[in-house]
This record gives sequence, structure tokens and C-alpha cells, in this order.
Amino acid sequence: MKRIATGAALTVGALAVTGLAFAPAALAVAPTTATLTADCGSFGGGAATLTATQNGTAATMTLKSSAVKAPIGLGADSITSTLTLVKAGGGTTTFTAKENPAMAAGDDVQVGPLPGTVASGDSLEAFGGSLKMSVLGITITCTATGPQSPGPFVFD
Repeated sequence: MKRIATGAALTVGALAVTGLAFAPAALAVAPTTATLTADCGSFGGGAATLTATQNGTAATMTLKSSAVKAPIGLGADSITSTLTLVKAGGGTTTFTAKENPAMAAGDDVQVGPLPGTVASGDSLEAFGGSLKMSVLGITITCTATGPQSPGPFVFD
């Protein structure tokens, strides 16, 4: 009985190792965080941080910025946002949703996660794109004043 149990344990272990060897590699975006300076017209300007995630062809972007402050307390999921990023080879990719945490008056604005679709090898940059936010019926458009740092998001 002990031999059967040991043999079964070895078989299960070997199958587990084999499964790991053939498991698909996790897809990742690099960098996962980038900073930029944004100009939001009469609504202000300043530093912004973009955070990216990837799961296959699905990606999300979250933006937090001191460039725009919440004018009043805002409830969760009350800002409709469209983030447009420029592809290195031409064209754009958009990330759109009505996603944001609740914010008190004067808080830095944060939107996302905003979902979008990417392809392997996509290189996306905020400079040349825009963020459009609809807050209480007012549209705020922000643009990057230069390239993001440390560089564009590159998706596996």
C-alpha cells in the first residue's frame, strides 16, 4: 500500500511539473506606471500618473492627477472618461468607462480602471492623445505636454 501511495504521489508531482512547463507565460505590460504633465485648459494642469494592467488582449488604465481637483464631493462611478493613447506605429487605442472612486471636494481626480483592447507588441503613449472626462455634465479635456516617463507602455 505504501508503494502505491508513493507512486501516486510521484505521478501527481510529475504531472504538476509538466503542467507548469506547458502553462502559458503570464502577459505583462512594461512599464506598469508612467508619469506625465497634463494641461487641462481652464481646469488646470500638473502631474498625472497612469497605471496599466494587462490580461491577454484586455488592458486597463487608471489615471490619478493633481492637474484637476474634484470641484465638490463626487460619488463613485460618476465620471465618464475616455483616455486615448497614441500607438507607436500609427493610430490610437481608447480606454473608456464610467469608473472612479468617491472623492471629496479638493481631492486629486482619479478615474479608472478604464478597459480597452490591446495587441501583443502595442506601444502606447499619452503624448499626442487625450483624456476626456465628463463631470457633472461638464467636459474636461486634458492633454500631455510631453512624452510620458519612463516611456511608452509596451504590451506582451
